[in-house]
Amino acid sequence: MEKIILDTNLLMAIKELKVDIFAEIFKVCDFPYELCVLDRTIEELENLIKTSLLSKRQASQLALKLVEAKKVKILRTHDSRHVDDILVDLGKNGAIIGTADRELKLRLHANKSKILTLRQKKYIILE
Repeated sequence: MEKIILDTNLLMAIKELKVDIFAEIFKVCDFPYELCVLDRTIEELENLIKTSLLSKRQASQLALKLVEAKKVKILRTHDSRHVDDILVDLGKNGAIIGTADRELKLRLHANKSKILTLRQKKYIILE
């Protein structure tokens, strides 16, 4: 079973771009998979709720609610590095990383990692 690890910005795209990433992932991934997020991603979303303007705060709140409602597995990291560094390492080890972050995608491409990302701000592709 493949692990798909979702990044903060892809989760926030649900509200910001009005994309149902869960339905899109289901369409694209014709193999068994488990959706996951890092505990640090949850922390990022909680911090955005506390510190951001209304639109980002609403996107973060919706993302957290959907993570819970869709029963997305939370991976404990016990790692103080930046979230993107952890995701790059997980991508090197075979996990599929779901992100819309341009810089993170470049780093993942350099390591030949599998990436789920948005195209035309409306659907997900597997690179």
